Formats: sequence, structure tokens, C-alpha cells
Amino acid sequence: MKKSFKIILITVAFVLVIAGYFGYQIYNMIMGSEPLTGKQDNIPAKIAAIPPITKGIADWSNWRGADFEGKSATKGIQTDWSKSLEKLWKVNYLCQDKSTASWSTPVVQGNRLIVPGRDINNDLVFCLNADNGELIWSGSYEAKAETAHGPGSRATPFINEDRVYTFGRSGDLVCWQLEDGKLLWRNNVKDVGGVEPSWGFSTTPLVFGNMVIVQGGGNALVIAYDKVTGELLWKSMEGEVGYAASITMNIENEVKLLIYHAKGLSCLNPSDGKVLWTVPWPTEYGVNATTPIVYNDIIFHTSGYKMGCEALKVTKSGYSVLWKNNVMEAQHSDPILIDGYIYGYSGESARNVGQFKCLELSTGKEMWSTDLIGQGTTTFADGYLICQDLKGNLFLIKPDPSGFKKVGEMMSALVEVKNPAWTVPIIANGKLYLRYMQQLVCYKLNYIL
Repeated sequence: MKKSFKIILITVAFVLVIAGYFGYQIYNMIMGSEPLTGKQDNIPAKIAAIPPITKGIADWSNWRGADFEGKSATKGIQTDWSKSLEKLWKVNYLCQDKSTASWSTPVVQGNRLIVPGRDINNDLVFCLNADNGELIWSGSYEAKAETAHGPGSRATPFINEDRVYTFGRSGDLVCWQLEDGKLLWRNNVKDVGGVEPSWGFSTTPLVFGNMVIVQGGGNALVIAYDKVTGELLWKSMEGEVGYAASITMNIENEVKLLIYHAKGLSCLNPSDGKVLWTVPWPTEYGVNATTPIVYNDIIFHTSGYKMGCEALKVTKSGYSVLWKNNVMEAQHSDPILIDGYIYGYSGESARNVGQFKCLELSTGKEMWSTDLIGQGTTTFADGYLICQDLKGNLFLIKPDPSGFKKVGEMMSALVEVKNPAWTVPIIANGKLYLRYMQQLVCYKLNYIL
């Protein structure tokens, strides 16, 4: 009897240990902070003379580039990857210390590359020379941040004229002078009724006309500030924020705002924030995180957590559902529309296991699906998709609705990747930029650089 009792106690203890371990892993996945790994350098000295601002022929100055489509204007890209791409430069200092994970995508205008970072107490912003990686200027402000998936910024900056706007995970919307990094104004959305979501403020600021627009949540779900002065112009709606960028759409020859929040997709008047209509889409945990795709009078949107996707036909007064299915369930990996077909990852972005799919926009029909390139993010240039999996490997894909066509691959384009590499690659002026926490790597993509 005693021996049996001892066996029972050992078994119970073993079960508790296993349950505790998996419980911790689940908690860490939801609320934990991914620790930085690999080389971590000190922030270098700035260059002696600040160069004048330039513009490129294929800049990427805001989230998903021109028209928020995830497409670069870069031409003449290298498609033979048998000898890998040439690395032009790399930095390892965007995040300081081991618990300061930051995920923001960089933006590029000419010789200016802007990318947020983080140290223990401060949000950081770096301006690098896009050609050689030298530090032109840096800025910072103190910001208290919890550690769910790191205290660093998620939102991508927005370059507009001679200014750049950043939005920290704790709700700080900041306007910087693009030339030298002077902080021009700073507002926190919580000061006008905003409420921070579970995984921090993540919606990229949208500059439109004289406004810069963000999601604030609470009784300030959508907020418009004067882009020059930072003055509050209007706020609209109540509820929980989403994690997707706000974008514009031309509807019946009028520009409207599309806001993908926790409970659905809303169309607003940009002049005053008046809500025209809302499509209910209450995703689990409020995670509507992908950017809607706009094509003429059609909107495609998708979310994970078994929500699936749908296509809408819209007017200023309302919408109708063209189709709805679960063929694509993109958690926070934005699909791309090419010649009437949608290409993108489906599945949750925690493990490097997923499906890359092609859907017909008009019908929602799945054209094909593959599990050969893991789970990750994608961008487009010069007729090709460049996909990065969660381990930092790259794949060159020729989009074709008749079947999956991998043209090339480059393994370990990002090195020492121990946690998911969530940051989407960007392509600007013939260069490919990859970011993983403190790392930022620049590859030559264009033959004629």
C-alpha cells in the first residue's frame, strides 16, 4: 500500500510539473517577452555632418509602401539566388538589454531610414543612412511599457514631407523632424480617453491631408490630430482597438477611412470621424491585425482564430458580402493582391508551420496551398513575392494562380533567430531590409545598384 501511495504521489507530482511547464509556456506565449538573442552592440556615435534629405525612385515611406499594398516600385531585382544576395550592411543595436523586444518595420525615403527601438526605460527612434547603415540621428523619450511580447514599438513610422511620425506601444504619438530628429510634439492617446490593448498599441499612424490618425480605444477608438501642431481635431467611436493599420479607400469618388478594430471593420468620414457603416467581425482576443485589401469597390479582409476571410462590395451608405469562407485565416501576416488573386500565409504566427495560399478575389476559391515555406510574412517587387519565414529564411516566389512556383531561396538571411521573426521585409530603392529585434540587415536586391 505504501509503495502504491508513493507511486501515486510521484505520478501526481510529475503531472503537476508537466502542467506547470506547459502553463508557463502558454502564458509566456500570450503575455511574455521574447528575450533578445545574438550579438547586441552599443549605440554608435552619430555621423559628424547631417546629410541633406533626399528622395528615391522607389521609396517605402509608410506601412506597406505606396497605397498600402505591400508592393515596391523597385525594378530589375536579382532572381538568381544560388549564391545568395550581397549583404551591404548590418546593425545590432536597435534594442538595448535582453528584454526590450521591438518589432516595428523600418521606412525609407531616399537616404533616410527610420526604425524604432527600445531600451529599459525609453522608446528609441533611429535614423540611419539607408545606403550604408551609418547613424544620422537618434531620439528617445521615457515611456513605461509592460512586457507582453516586449516593451518596444510594434507600429511602423510614417514619413510625410519633412516630418516622421512614430507610435509607441504605450500610446505615445510623436512627431520628429526628419532632417535632424528634433522632437516637435508628443501626445499620448490615453490623455484623451484611449485604453491600451492586451499587446500594446500597434496601429501604424496614418497621415492624410492635415491629419495624423491612430486608434486609441476606450472612448477614443479613432483619433485625428493636426499633423503640424499635434492639436486634437476629432475623436470617434468607442471600443477596443485592433492591431491593424488604418488606411484610405476611394468610394464613389470620395476618400474614406477604413478602421479595422477589435469588433469589426468601420468606414469613416476623414473630415469629422463620422461613422458611415461597420462590418461586424469580432475576433477572439480582439486581434484583427491584417491590413484590408482594397480593389475598386471591393474590400478583402482576414483574421486568424478560425475567423477566416470575406470580400465585401461597398458604397458610402453600406456594404454587401460577396463571399465568406475559412480558406485563409491570416493572424497578422498581410496578404497581397496580384492580378485578381490573393497570395499570403494562413494560420497562427507562433510556430514555423503554416500554409501559403492563393485565392481568387472574385470568388474566394482556393487555387492552391503549400506548406513548403513555413509560416511568415511577404512583400512584392518586380513581379515576385519575397517571403520570410519565422526563422529568418527567405523564399523568392513567382505568383501564379496555376500553382506554387518557388524560384529561389536564401537560408538564414537573418541569423541567431530564436523567437519568431515577425517583422515584414521591406524593399526600397533596390535594397531589401530585414529586421529581427535588435538586428537590421540590408541586402542588395537590384542588379544595377
